[in-house]
Amino acid sequence: MKIGLFIPCFMNELYPDICKATYKLLKNQGLNIDYPLSQTCCGQPMANSGCSKDVKTLAINFVKTFKDYDYIVAPSGSCVSMVKEHYAEFFNDDKDYNKVKTSIYEVCEFLHDVIKVENIKFEHSFPYKVGVHNSCHGHRVLKLATASELNIPYDSKLKNLLNKVNDIELVTLRREDECCGFGGTFSVAEEAISVAMGKDRIKDHLDSNAQIITGADMSCLMHMDGIINRDKNPIKVMHIVEILAGERPWVQITTTQIMQQSL
Repeated sequence: MKIGLFIPCFMNELYPDICKATYKLLKNQGLNIDYPLSQTCCGQPMANSGCSKDVKTLAINFVKTFKDYDYIVAPSGSCVSMVKEHYAEFFNDDKDYNKVKTSIYEVCEFLHDVIKVENIKFEHSFPYKVGVHNSCHGHRVLKLATASELNIPYDSKLKNLLNKVNDIELVTLRREDECCGFGGTFSVAEEAISVAMGKDRIKDHLDSNAQIITGADMSCLMHMDGIINRDKNPIKVMHIVEILAGERPWVQITTTQIMQQSL
């Protein structure tokens, strides 16, 4: 099978190492990966701001770029949900879009459900305490984990994959599926509320003695990372593909940070 790698525009500009880690993660599983150079933004920022004409232009380009791949894989639950849930109005039951809609996956969803978690093997170790942040789109739209309001047994595709990594310790949070407050343009329009929500989300990880916050959406992690840096919290953020690919780009958990967390 031929897989088209879709990289969100902000990650391409701000987090190229995570983009490369996504490619490495998929290649490590023996997959045939292609990165089409004609790709651009999926249109989610424009959609959040009500600019539907701009979204249509980007949606048409996206489908044209990726329609011939067996699967489309991206390291972003929110961008994947944008394509799956908000493109239909521009295509009028178009066969190419219908194929793209059913072929696009967030990378953890793809590894867990298509490659199958039981077939995934990681040789590296990651000896840190890790808290998983469930971003809203991935959690409730893509069903990457069980929403607490359903009152059914909890399951998490992200945790199932992370548990395959040697020496990792996943901490238990008090609120597994609380929003971090990013929400794209929400964090600009409602800055104070967004920051307060982000601080609450970080505190839950700190109270659980996590050393790393990870998740499937770098937008949420970026939001919390800004707050962490401003408040000088003793915790780091890493996109889940970095952990699964065996990357440690700048993780330095110092003795001082560990002591602060244990007090």
